[in-house]
Order: sequence, then structure tokens, then C-alpha cells
Amino acid sequence: MQFQAVYEEKKMSAAEMAARIPDASHIFSDIFLAQPKTLYEAINNRCLADSMRSCTITTYLDLYPLVCYTEPIRFAKNLQGTSVFCSALTRKAVGQGLADYLPNTYWDQPALIREYLDVDVFVVSVSPMDSHGYFSLGVTGSDSAEYLKKAKMILVEVNQQMPYCAEAPKVHVSEVTALCEADYALPVLPPAKLDAVSTTIGNLIAEQIPDGACLQLGIGSIPDAVGMALKSKRHLGIHTEMLTDSMIELIECGAADNSCKAIHPGKTIATFAYGSKRMYDYIDHNPSVAILPVDYVNNPYTIAQNDNVVSVNAALEIDLSGQVCAESIGNHMFSGSGGQLDYVRGALMSRGGLSFIAFPSTAKGGTISKIKPFLAPGAGVTTGRNEVDMIVTEYGIAKLRGRTFSQRAKALISIAHPNFRDELLFEARKMGLML
Repeated sequence: MQFQAVYEEKKMSAAEMAARIPDASHIFSDIFLAQPKTLYEAINNRCLADSMRSCTITTYLDLYPLVCYTEPIRFAKNLQGTSVFCSALTRKAVGQGLADYLPNTYWDQPALIREYLDVDVFVVSVSPMDSHGYFSLGVTGSDSAEYLKKAKMILVEVNQQMPYCAEAPKVHVSEVTALCEADYALPVLPPAKLDAVSTTIGNLIAEQIPDGACLQLGIGSIPDAVGMALKSKRHLGIHTEMLTDSMIELIECGAADNSCKAIHPGKTIATFAYGSKRMYDYIDHNPSVAILPVDYVNNPYTIAQNDNVVSVNAALEIDLSGQVCAESIGNHMFSGSGGQLDYVRGALMSRGGLSFIAFPSTAKGGTISKIKPFLAPGAGVTTGRNEVDMIVTEYGIAKLRGRTFSQRAKALISIAHPNFRDELLFEARKMGLML
């Protein structure tokens, strides 16, 4: 009862909570479903009323619009945005130089928060309070635990529909500055459409994955296709950045039971989840799921403690030496580094581990090859050529690790779209790669 009294004392509307944010504050939120929709709306309304001044907000894979990204010129004096991983809602403003971008690898973000960032206000959506006065951060581990330690002000949106995860970061009602209540359905990620190309790539990768492997699958049609192709496997484990619906499928069909994992045997480990309502219901009060901080989950040394780690991620392009770009189109940020390099390194450090970077061989209706002599000018290198392992297109798998420049060029040309192989071969010869 004493916790409920504190709860009632701190409860207010989202508008009242937003009004408590001082001018010139540095505001932070975490990834996807940790973002408080009603408080975001209240912050937008403060900007619209011109009652907020010189604030900044740092966000990660935004689900809800903020005026600093949608109308950055109009609201520049009110709120400036910084994206940690560009999404559709932030990409344009970042590309126009009207919002900022913070380069990072995902597992290192909590250290950046500790050592470099001035966190005045942390805003977050949580599940309803338990009988001990704790709010679970639901489906988010990510950076939230570090924000909770560092923030001078913690503003909490209590969403009645947020799942409660017993093993997830928690915040006690006594630590909260203020809270508001909400009751809205969590956004869902539409199922990826599996076309012939993604299905082919998924099958190629699945053939390489042994029973008992420990999986990390990224977001999109190809990782989903891999997941669907693994249903005949046995004793798979899950230690992943993002928990996806394809992984829930593997658990429920019996292919994944986490029995072979060296750490957290019997448990599904992720640092955040985003998918269907079915997934959220599966996580709710499920003792077999742990949503843990990213500096633990994505730490390559943690990942590598499991044997046979298999990492599957995507890319925008690769050059003939093996440099992978997964975050920008030229010098225009499209997404971010995320945890790709975390899992590339973790898989390669794991005994029996395999790292796949997979993508369709072409883009823009087959007019552009994703395998190129050189990356586009200004492109960011997400996975360096010293750490890349295997590249997969619908035309096969190119093993690059332990191969020379010449061997890499030949292997990559062999899995490029046939329409581009002659051109790539010509360029490779000019570069002296065809020994």
C-alpha cells in the first residue's frame, strides 16, 4: 500500500509531466517500444505552444513522430534531434543536416552514456507497477539501465498493455520523478514478405546451420526466411539483439529449446523485442525469456561463450575487398551500425561460430549491383574486411574469411548477379585482383 501511495503522489497527466522538463534539457529515450507515445505527444505540444526552449532529444529507431524531425526548421529553437540509428522518421532531417547523428556500435552505447553524455531527462514507457513497487521496462533492455542510473529526471509512462518481463531492467516508483498512465496497443511489426530471393538466401544459410547452434537473426525478410527454414533443426538456442517472430516460431515448433547453450541454458536472451502481439503475449510473465542490457547481450565476449553462434545480418553494399556498408547510401545515413559488428565479432570468437552478411544481389529493380568494385563515395564501413566472414546472395555463399584479395574478388563475382559479372571482372582486373 505504501508503494501505491507514492505512485498516486507522482501520477499526473502527460502534459503536466512534459511541462516539468526545464529549458535547455538534454532528453533521451531508448529503442522502439520503450518510447512513450503520450509523452512524445505532450513534448510536441509544448513545442507547438512555443513553451519549450533550447532542448535536445536523442532517440533510437523512432516509432512515434517528433517535431524536431518532422519540422526541424520550424522548431529548431525549441527542440533539436539526434538519432542514434536512423529510421524512416528521422532519416530525412539527418540527411538535410537539420538533425544530428551519433556514430556507435550498439554494445558500446551504455559506455558512451556513462562517459560522454549529459543525461538530464530520461523518458520511457513501462509495464504496470508490481506489488513491490517496481516497473518492468517490458520488452526493452538496451541502454535503459544506464539511462536510469545517469538521468537527473526520470519521466515514466505506465502503459497498461506493456508486457511484464521478470528479467528486464526495472525502476522503482521511489526513483521516478513523475509518471502518467496510458492504455494503448503496442505497435506491431508487419510480417516480412518472403519472396523467391529471400527464400533462396534463407535456405542457403539454413543448410549451413547445425543442430544445437545459437542464433542471432537481424530484421527483415532474409533473417525471417532463415528462421522459417530452420524448423526441422533441433536444440537451437537464441541469444540475439532483437527478438523476432521467426524465433517465437522456432520455439513453439520445438526447434529451439536453448538446451545447448553454455550461458543461460533453457532461456531465450535478447536486448529488445519488436514484432507481433503474439510475441508480446509470449514474453509477458514468461520466466524463460530474459530481456537484458545491451552491453551484456551484445558484448562479443558474452556472445562467444556459447558454441556454434550463428549471426545473420544485412547490408546495403560490399566492395571486392570485403568491406561491408550496412548504414549509409554514400554519405547519406540510411540506418546505423546497430549490433552487426557486435555479432560478427562474437560469432567469429565462438567455437564453431559462423557469421553471414546476406542481401539480394541487386537493388532498384535489378539496375544496381550490391557487389561493387568500391563502396560508394562517403559510404560508412560497418563491418571491416578484416572481420567479414561469409557473404550470401541468391547466387550462393562467398567465404571471405582467410581469403586473399584475389580470392575474395573471385568469390564475390561468382555470387553477383550474372548481368554484372563481366563488369566486375573487368574492374577487378584493372585493380590487379585477378591473380
